[in-house]
Order: sequence, then structure tokens, then C-alpha cells
Amino acid sequence: MITLYHERWQSETTYFSIKATMLDGRLLRSRSLEGIDQEVYALLTTYQALIRAAADTACTRPGLDMDRISFTVLLSSAADTVVSATGILSPAGPTDLTGTIGRAVLDALHPTRRRHRIKPRTRKNPTSKYGPNAGQHPTTSQNYTVRTTVTFFEHGLANRSRR
Repeated sequence: MITLYHERWQSETTYFSIKATMLDGRLLRSRSLEGIDQEVYALLTTYQALIRAAADTACTRPGLDMDRISFTVLLSSAADTVVSATGILSPAGPTDLTGTIGRAVLDALHPTRRRHRIKPRTRKNPTSKYGPNAGQHPTTSQNYTVRTTVTFFEHGLANRSRR
């Protein structure tokens, strides 16, 4: 049971990868149900293609754990490949499963040993972006003294000399 508890982070990481990394804080743009369906399927298809590329890359190195592959590096290298349109078509001969994306991922692997995630889950308040203790007053009383000096001029401010 404890081992499975630590593995739950993988499914949460999947949702985080789609929501925070792929969408980058943006909202879905569609204003119709069909458009939303299309955008969600596009996100899921892209995510699946990236994970397949990561799996193909992991197969080229025996013993490489998929947890060591950075999704952010995977996404950015795929985007760079699409934008520059280099290395998309492989030359004649056997197919290179690593490719441009895989080589970028292999150059930026996470450490071999990950720390255990032992912090219990906490539920945030869905109606507020502030934490549960935000806005509470300090436990000890604090006194402030403000002193001001107001000066009145009889003839107003003198004109500055122009240089």
C-alpha cells in the first residue's frame, strides 16, 4: 500500500503535465462543446505522442527508468523540432527511435535516485487563491507610531531657477 501511495504522484504528474506544462496557464479557447472536445483530444493525443517518444527513447538505454525523463524537456524539444522542421524525416534505412527529441531528452535526464514524496495530500480552498492562514492577525499585539510634519508656505513654493 505504501509503494502504491508513492506511485500516485505519477498520475498527478500526468494531469500537471497537461494542465501546467502543455497549456502553460492558458485556458481552452473554444466556445462550443465540439471545439472543447477537439482541443482536449488534441492535448491528449499530443501528450500520448510525447510519452511514446519518451518510451522509445528509454528503450534505447537498457535500465533507463521513465521517471528520469523530463516532460518539460520533451515538450520543448518537440516544439523546437516542429518550428525548425529539422530532423523530421529520417534518412533511408533503419528507423532511429531516438531521433532529435530523444537525444535532447537523454542529454537532460533527472537524477537516478528520487526522494520519497511523503507529504500528505492537502486540499486547497477552491474559492480563494490565498492559503488558509492568509489574512489572520499576528498573535502578539503591535503598536505603530506615525509622526508627520505639515508646513504651510505663505507665498507658495518659490520658482526654480532655469538652467
